[in-house]
Amino acid sequence: MIDKFVSTRAEAMAGIADGSVILLAGFGAGTPEYLVAGLIEQGAKDLTLVVNAGGRDDGPIADLLASGRVKKLICSFVRPASVAGRLYQAGNLDLEIVPQGTLAERIRAAGAGVQAFYTPTAADTLLAEGRETRVIAGRNCLLEYPIHGDVALIDAWEADRWGNLTHRDSARNYNPIMAMAAKMAIVQTAHVVPLGAIEPANVHTAGVFVQRVLHVPG
Repeated sequence: MIDKFVSTRAEAMAGIADGSVILLAGFGAGTPEYLVAGLIEQGAKDLTLVVNAGGRDDGPIADLLASGRVKKLICSFVRPASVAGRLYQAGNLDLEIVPQGTLAERIRAAGAGVQAFYTPTAADTLLAEGRETRVIAGRNCLLEYPIHGDVALIDAWEADRWGNLTHRDSARNYNPIMAMAAKMAIVQTAHVVPLGAIEPANVHTAGVFVQRVLHVPG
């Protein structure tokens, strides 16, 4: 019988290796805060963290950065006065800035098997320096590559034992594409429902992309 639920946070986070690429979902909503705390507790280091933004000076992302476990941050923006900004200015964090839409598409491309794509976004900016560009339909376009994750940390509103997930409202943001793009998707869910209880149209992330689920009551 397939049952992807685990009993403890330690079990959910077991085996995450040093040097892993961590895809961390969330954009205003949908950040799996309990799992982020578990990652800090688990102790993996030299991580590459892929997240929408590293601009806050508090909260789970700031806590993870402040723990000293993140070697590189890939995100859409950073505020100089934030934890990430201070770490970068001190030379303690590698930083790759990717426009938000491009970031989402690079993650989606990894899950969809797209090997590379061109986009006009950032093609005529400093972000394109030293990189391949091509004129397509009269517009200068920048070559971008997918972002694959070793682990995705995912937030769900409800889940069944096969790992089918529903994400509530705007929490749908990065969660489905990050689950698809990672070798292992670890989920925290507020609610557990019986198999078959989630209508097919409400399966926002299919269980085939999910390896571990932890119930964290909301």
